[in-house]
Amino acid sequence: MTITTLTSREFNQDTSRAKKAANQGPVFITDRGEPAHVLLSIEEYRRLTGVRESIIDALGLPAGVEDVEFEIPRSRDLPRSPDLS
Repeated sequence: MTITTLTSREFNQDTSRAKKAANQGPVFITDRGEPAHVLLSIEEYRRLTGVRESIIDALGLPAGVEDVEFEIPRSRDLPRSPDLS
């Protein structure tokens, strides 16, 4: 794991460098010489926080399955009157 330190100015001028460095390890961003922020990859963030995928993501379709045909058969039953007693 590589730790990278950038000033706020360096971060603002080259965010793509910071994002690439975050894939190798944390990126400390300093403000007036003091660490102020840390940039992490999403995988590292999830590992540290223990965040699991949401129930929506867990129940969703697997990647690459976008075209699912779903047809609901038309009901032949007549509607019933509501029971208001």
